[in-house]
Amino acid sequence: MLSACADFERIYEIGPVFRAEDSNTRRHLCEFTGLDFEMAIYEHYYEILHVFSELFAHIFSSLESKFAKELGIISQVYPFEPFKFLPKALRISFAEGIELLRAAGVTEEMQGSFDDLSTENEKTLGDIVKAKYGTDFFIMDKYPLSIRPFYTMPDPETYGKVPPAQQLSNSFDMFMRGQEIVSGAQRVHDHALLMERVNFCHSGGGHGGPAPEDIKGYTDAFKYGAFPHGGGGVGLERVVMLYLGLTNIRKVSCFPRDPTRLTP
Repeated sequence: MLSACADFERIYEIGPVFRAEDSNTRRHLCEFTGLDFEMAIYEHYYEILHVFSELFAHIFSSLESKFAKELGIISQVYPFEPFKFLPKALRISFAEGIELLRAAGVTEEMQGSFDDLSTENEKTLGDIVKAKYGTDFFIMDKYPLSIRPFYTMPDPETYGKVPPAQQLSNSFDMFMRGQEIVSGAQRVHDHALLMERVNFCHSGGGHGGPAPEDIKGYTDAFKYGAFPHGGGGVGLERVVMLYLGLTNIRKVSCFPRDPTRLTP
């Protein structure tokens, strides 16, 4: 994001990511390979979704065409159902996702209309989308602002016009086989709005956030102007795990690191 303040219109990075999180699950690692990118927005933040959609369509089609032999060998050891995707990724809103869950019997008590999806409901939604649209890969956008970080751009159609708990954001997640692989958004590039969001979240509103003085180096960079921009991050081990239909992310890492394993 700081590179966007220096007029870099498109920036990406592929490298190791370290997270000291106590996440003892089958889909989390403390060390993984991340793909992150940020890009300038010229007309609409859907430009980011378009780039991601094209990227994954290329990845999936290339795996099918160039590595069919290798995939066949893997399937002999770990049988998996071929990954299905559409040339143009399916896109639904968060509200539409909730409607699909409601139609499948997921009640308000089981999943609030403005609460982040639980892992179980993500998988349920993935099954619903697969049955209805025939794809294992889809994008869901317009998440509630209250469950996104302070630097997420509010949706202009709802920000300041409805109660905070019902406001939406220009943010999205992408899913493979009912599990999230990308989390991204348009970022707040206006310094005044950024400080408004920092103060609101730090005071206990929304997603919560750091104290303004703790991130002054970050927020000051936006005083001098920045492109409207956005991006997202991908955990590549999780992509491989889900493409191959594996049940544990440790199977796709040579040296998996988690909260209980540091060596070898």
